[in-house]
Amino acid sequence: MTIEELKVRQLANQYLLKPADKMTVLHDLCGVQAQFMANALHSLRIRCSDYHEDTVNDGLVKNWTVRGTVHIFAQDDLPVFIHCNNGKDYLRNDWHRDSFWNQRDQWALTPERQAYFTDVILEALTGSELTREELKGICRKNGMTEPEENSMFDPWGGGIREMCERGFMNYVVQEKKAFCLSPAFTPIPEREAERELARRYFTHMGPSTIHDAMYYFHATAAQVKGWLSQLPVSAAECEGNTYYYIDNGQTYGQGIPKCLFLAGFDQLLLAHEKKESLFLGREYMRAIFNLAGIVMPALMMDGEVIGRWKKKDKKLSVTMFKPVTQKEKNSLSDFAGSLWNDIASVRFDE
Repeated sequence: MTIEELKVRQLANQYLLKPADKMTVLHDLCGVQAQFMANALHSLRIRCSDYHEDTVNDGLVKNWTVRGTVHIFAQDDLPVFIHCNNGKDYLRNDWHRDSFWNQRDQWALTPERQAYFTDVILEALTGSELTREELKGICRKNGMTEPEENSMFDPWGGGIREMCERGFMNYVVQEKKAFCLSPAFTPIPEREAERELARRYFTHMGPSTIHDAMYYFHATAAQVKGWLSQLPVSAAECEGNTYYYIDNGQTYGQGIPKCLFLAGFDQLLLAHEKKESLFLGREYMRAIFNLAGIVMPALMMDGEVIGRWKKKDKKLSVTMFKPVTQKEKNSLSDFAGSLWNDIASVRFDE
């Protein structure tokens, strides 16, 4: 395959050339990353044929999934992402076993206290959706100390995350951080879930190298090779690299679009090792993947990231990484106007 052919396949497989319905997109792309809800919604906007602001949250849940990051995904995929120790810990309110969290130096919750406050939180969430601050207040009223609060509500997850990972609750699918009880589901074995995610990855985010899959899943080379040995993959060579993919019946006669406004943390960039991206030149990598761990919204023209963008209210600002002609600026402005019907002004910074 040529680089051009690889690009077209990656774009088409991610529904950036021909949109599909929301649930198909979310299933096939293993959800979309959602630290910032606006990014997740834009990622769906540019991929979904049935996108509508009033219904986009229907049938979705929000939780920690791939790479230990927060994603929104289809509710019926809860068994794929929430493994609960192969089902052994599903809805289990016993915290005596050693975990990543309770082995940390500052952990202040005994197993008994963690179980007690788990019950307090679950009772509070019965029939309600409550923010982190509201849950903190309820826990304080029930005797939670400040060190215990810092453990249960650790900024990186803590006891709240453990409750989510045992199937008790999820984030509410919205920008404001709030929680709700999880619908019931039946966990599946973790190895089965990993194989299913790998199948989706090589079908709908490939063609990809082993390094790409290691980057996306935070997996080892041995893990990726193990998945490949169990999947009906084909291989293609390009410029000394081997790319793996699973045929999904698509045809790839489409051309690369003139312009794409990718979301922050967009799956097209996260699905592949950033230093080996086909779309993002290394000279611009830090302008998109900054040192604080934020992946900025990227502007692509003719299959190449040439800038980043930010939309606030009705104003769109575009930071260009290299000069573009006035004709190209006009084209970008026209495309932005077709994507957002409320654009009042577009500003270009070089």
